[in-house]
Amino acid sequence: MIALVFAMVWARRGPALVLAVLAAFAVAPAVAAPAYLRAAGRVVAAGQVAQAAPAERTVSIRADDKDHRAAGTGPGGGVDLSTTGVSLVDLPGFRYAYSAEFATVGLERDDRRRTRLVQRQDVCAHLVMVTGRCLLGEGDVVLGEQTATRLKLVAGQSVSLSYAVFSKDPDVMEYTADGAPKRFFVAGVYRVPDPAEAYWGTHGYFAPDELAPGEPAFTDQTTFALMEHGDAELGVDGWAGPGALDVDRLPALRAALDRLGATVADLGADLSVPGTTSAGLRLESQMPALMARIDEGRTTAGRIVPVPAVALIVLACLAILLAVAAVAEVRRPETAVLALRGARRPHRWLLATGESLVAVLAGTVAGALAGQWLVDAVVAVRWPGVGADPHPGSFVYAPLAAAAVVLAVLLAQGATMLRPVSELLRRAPAPGRWAGLTVDILIGALAAAAAVQLALGGGDLVGVGATAPALVMLALALLVARALRPLAARSGHRALERGRLGPGLTGLLLSRRPSTGRVFALLVAAVAVSCYLVAASDVAARGRQVEAGLGTGADRVLSIRDTGRNQLLAAVRAVDPDGAFAMAAVRITQTPGEPPLLGVDSSRLPAVASWPGGGAADPDEIVAALHPEAPAPLEAPRGATVTLDVTAADFEHGKGVSMDAVLTPADGHGPDVVAPMGVIDPGRHTYTYSAAGCAEGCRLNALRIAGGNAVLGVHGVLTVHGWGSGDPAAWRVTEGGRLSAAPDGLRIDVTSLDGLPEGLLVQPADVPWPLPIVATGTYVPGSVTGLDYRQVPVTVAGRLPAVPGVGAPAALIDLEYADRVSADGAPTPGAQVWLSAKAPADVLDRLAAQGLEVTADIRAGQTAARLDRQGPAVALGYAGLVAALVAILAAGVLVLTAAAGRDRQVEDLSALRAQGLSRGAMRRAALWAYPVLVAGAVPVGVVIALAGWAATGWALPLAGLDPSPLPRPSWPSALSVLLAAATLAAVLGGTALLAGRRTLRKIR
Repeated sequence: MIALVFAMVWARRGPALVLAVLAAFAVAPAVAAPAYLRAAGRVVAAGQVAQAAPAERTVSIRADDKDHRAAGTGPGGGVDLSTTGVSLVDLPGFRYAYSAEFATVGLERDDRRRTRLVQRQDVCAHLVMVTGRCLLGEGDVVLGEQTATRLKLVAGQSVSLSYAVFSKDPDVMEYTADGAPKRFFVAGVYRVPDPAEAYWGTHGYFAPDELAPGEPAFTDQTTFALMEHGDAELGVDGWAGPGALDVDRLPALRAALDRLGATVADLGADLSVPGTTSAGLRLESQMPALMARIDEGRTTAGRIVPVPAVALIVLACLAILLAVAAVAEVRRPETAVLALRGARRPHRWLLATGESLVAVLAGTVAGALAGQWLVDAVVAVRWPGVGADPHPGSFVYAPLAAAAVVLAVLLAQGATMLRPVSELLRRAPAPGRWAGLTVDILIGALAAAAAVQLALGGGDLVGVGATAPALVMLALALLVARALRPLAARSGHRALERGRLGPGLTGLLLSRRPSTGRVFALLVAAVAVSCYLVAASDVAARGRQVEAGLGTGADRVLSIRDTGRNQLLAAVRAVDPDGAFAMAAVRITQTPGEPPLLGVDSSRLPAVASWPGGGAADPDEIVAALHPEAPAPLEAPRGATVTLDVTAADFEHGKGVSMDAVLTPADGHGPDVVAPMGVIDPGRHTYTYSAAGCAEGCRLNALRIAGGNAVLGVHGVLTVHGWGSGDPAAWRVTEGGRLSAAPDGLRIDVTSLDGLPEGLLVQPADVPWPLPIVATGTYVPGSVTGLDYRQVPVTVAGRLPAVPGVGAPAALIDLEYADRVSADGAPTPGAQVWLSAKAPADVLDRLAAQGLEVTADIRAGQTAARLDRQGPAVALGYAGLVAALVAILAAGVLVLTAAAGRDRQVEDLSALRAQGLSRGAMRRAALWAYPVLVAGAVPVGVVIALAGWAATGWALPLAGLDPSPLPRPSWPSALSVLLAAATLAAVLGGTALLAGRRTLRKIR
């Protein structure tokens, strides 16, 4: 019997080969999906590591070494990190450096600034000596180049340093010596070639202090230990060496990091007992954030990859069901003869199914191997150097897919084997309507259940939810296919009635074939799945474009060291006077819970910023809304001295007020000037303050009036003479005051300062009030937090779908106007310079020449490259592969079903030809049967793909698990869907036409 089965396979090896290929299509995705997920995890990990910030590649253990002088212990009582730290930080492939530091005085002329005395292991290997030499013996110290120049020190000189502590006394607020001075020999002057090098850890050695650039004084361990000192900060910094963050090492690194965290927590708890001389250890690292992003990418890929994999398996099983049913239909006479000759039912089943099962078994083995090989090839081409890392676990689902294929074969054969012999001998047996309807109802119920589960589960594409897209589209395809055969029969009869023999015969041939509806359903489902996957890839790709462009804000965004807002504006305008490629921007800090606020030099928005789509307002309209005409700012008289002529009256004794003038240099060079005039005495007096920054003129931002600490009931009258207009309409006052005109100045009635810790502000009315902003969506704030952290009333003057660089909800404000109403005079964090693609290559040098220090450089292209290595983009590579395989599968089904019914079709058309059917009509009937199916399947499939996308596409995590607040596209572009449909029409239509031509050649 087995020999007979193999003989049957060999005799009909063509159909057997096609069936084996279909079985391979069902099994291959069951292997390829877990294999691709494993490879995708490696790709995601490698991409995240490559894009990781230096702080995410380092780990540090810190300890506060308490003042051992009072306790009478030796240095570093408790854990000695200089000897035990490296043994704690046992991370594979990492390099380590021990460090210790404390504050000293004696070098700087201003005791508000301390000198960081640092001992760091192997420091000389990471410094370039400008003059002198590096550290050799006890008492040596090396100073930074800028520090030496500023303090006029050279190699060979001696300096004295003393341990220092910071006094928080309001009357002191400076560093004071707290130890015996030690004499140091300045061995050399250094320069740091790479301040961002991982070796330096996260200590911020070279970050600027408030008064000068940061440059520690480095010494050796012996000198550090011998110097009398109190509290010191100890640390061990580890940074990744070559290959330490390779994908294959990440699991071991993660486990070692967990062990390190537990060890440090235990030791820290022991050391934090009151009375010990060393504080608990602290583990500092951003590496867990890197690991979390890798896990997030893998999780996202794990939710996307099963969707196309399940769709391909379902379609492959349906294709096998159709193919085997078509072959069984052709071989009905063989089955009838076996039954008439007395073959027992088991033997009949073996002969009927054995040929198909042998092909399926061969296809299963080939598909399992092909699935892994295909993933290996894709990874090698798209992500060379990462490696797919084949693993036996990829084959765990292959038996399940093979079982589904065998079940499809048995179901297809059962429809024939269970029929009576009399029906098997009929040339055109009655179709099994109830069996087919039962299958359709079952698939429809499964689709509905999967869709409901997906909705109730919040879009969790796990388990049954992963089958929802495939089942929904297949159910819709089967529903449409139900109407095909009646429509084909009706159109065929109408064509014959009109004398159109070719179309009429085509319609009748399609209506008489039991497999026509199923073939059409599979073609529709294949087109729908392919277009659905193309839609997912298109939506994800355009979403990544939005995040790279609109999310970054501009082609290039530079982060700037804290600087004054007016300095930032002036510097950028000096670098780009025409406003062609550069724009100043500040991310204005808001209170928790408030949407972000972005301040920009609004006149440059159209030329620099990435603009949101989706019907966003014209950039010029936004500029006009943000920066309407306003009065000119109030200019102070030029000169290096700020003078105020003020009369004070009606203030009670002991309840006077002080006044500060907050000014901004008109040329933008130098920080804002806060001119304290002190306590205002009764009567008329002139108050002066030396302000070199105002030598070229300053504009007045605010007069700040404050009472004494804990003094209540302050009230009185101030008259400011000679500053601007005395018209109160030209000024603006905050709560606690009232303005009116005086004969020779501005009268300020101080009504009450109770509950006003920031005092009373009097400002020129040189900006629109409330300040105009542009907000997103329906966000309507009454006020926002300004640059000086005060609440500023605003009005919404325009709307955008999203604010560039920030997203939605958010707001946009003009930076110049926001600066004019600020009254702090302090440098601003979050300063940025946005650049367009037209920015010159030397733009960083130009900005540096204007005094701006760039701390980070983010490019939209780099962001796009990073997004292309994240979970959604990597996972959708598999979706694109499946879309192509689905098209090939559908073409294979067309070839197989055409071959299975070719003999019957040739016989029928030959008989009609013998009875006088014209060659043209016969040619049209032979050629266009299957192309007509394709012509109907493609548009219907596109519609079903869009319906399936509406029902389930929202659940695909195409932007990751925690997407940024940007208006990403939710529907595919018409062009991508039309291109996919046209490609499928060409492939499937060409296949159908070739199959028809082969049939035509056999007709006599």
